[in-house]
Amino acid sequence: MKKLTFISLLVIAFTGIIYFASQMIERAQGTSGSDVFHLYNWGDYIDPDLLTQFEEETGYRVVYETFDSNEAMYTKVDQGGTSYDLTIPSEYMIERMIDEDLLVPLDHSRIEGLNHINDDFLDLSFDPGNQYSIPYFWGTLGIAYNEDLISNLELSSWESLFDPALENSILMIDGAREVIGIGLQSNGYSLNSKNEKELEEAANTLVDLAPNIKALVADEIKMYMIQEEAAVAVTYSGEAADMMWENESIVYVLPAEGSNLWFDNMVIPRTVQNEDAAYAFINFMLDPEVAAQNADYVGYSTPNESAMSYLPEETIEDEQFYPSQEMINQLEVYEDLGPEYTGIYNEMFLEFKMIK
Repeated sequence: MKKLTFISLLVIAFTGIIYFASQMIERAQGTSGSDVFHLYNWGDYIDPDLLTQFEEETGYRVVYETFDSNEAMYTKVDQGGTSYDLTIPSEYMIERMIDEDLLVPLDHSRIEGLNHINDDFLDLSFDPGNQYSIPYFWGTLGIAYNEDLISNLELSSWESLFDPALENSILMIDGAREVIGIGLQSNGYSLNSKNEKELEEAANTLVDLAPNIKALVADEIKMYMIQEEAAVAVTYSGEAADMMWENESIVYVLPAEGSNLWFDNMVIPRTVQNEDAAYAFINFMLDPEVAAQNADYVGYSTPNESAMSYLPEETIEDEQFYPSQEMINQLEVYEDLGPEYTGIYNEMFLEFKMIK
């Protein structure tokens, strides 16, 4: 018994030494401490100059890490191995993280500038009362195509992507919800369907689309389209805006059948170590001039109504990026499907990738 106790004490002591050493290493590398802010964000999703400005104005040092999917972000936060102070998930993932107690409820008395956000982006179903999240960007999923490379085709719907003339020509975003969603909406079904017959029909539809898919890619989709390595891409509105800026032959359309309307919001995860820095960053990003600069750099639509006066007129008048209410009514927001159907969608997506 004494031997077991002694061994237990050794294990505890050894664990403590390892933890203390890791903390010392982090401090030496400048990645922990009261003046450090850990931001976990999508790739290329903030103007780097704003990070520098935030550091200069607040005195915090930003440790910046990126993810390429909501699911990858969720896994890291759920595991809790890294002390992220703020991250920026999408609406359906925010809903899931709230349900699983992975987010810290916000203290609205510490938030300045929420009045700048358009009411249409507040108090949404995935976070009533914005108890856990603050709007960052919003946008759509649509079709970007190079007019010079497909001059004889009109791409105005998901159905148009099935044209045999597009064989091996389409870059598809590498995401289960997006891909399965195309199969569903092509048949007139909801992006959030849990109907087995509808899902089976969507899977069969995607088999017909497979010959036209050149590759499933993530951030590289922008570079490939700009360099004209593909004629068509299923992509997000902000990525399309960057493509169009670099290549004037590229246009972006919202499919006639409808598409995804998404929202990305700032949240404080349970891994937070520096709440003061997290609130400072939220307040910084709510400043209209900062929000406008970020929107101009990233290319996505800002929910900050006060920022609109700082953006070019041609930007805010472009209905592909700031759709009319009539167009928005044709769009659908992803909902959290729950563990069972999330697994089903992921399995369907993997099967589609194997076909491709």
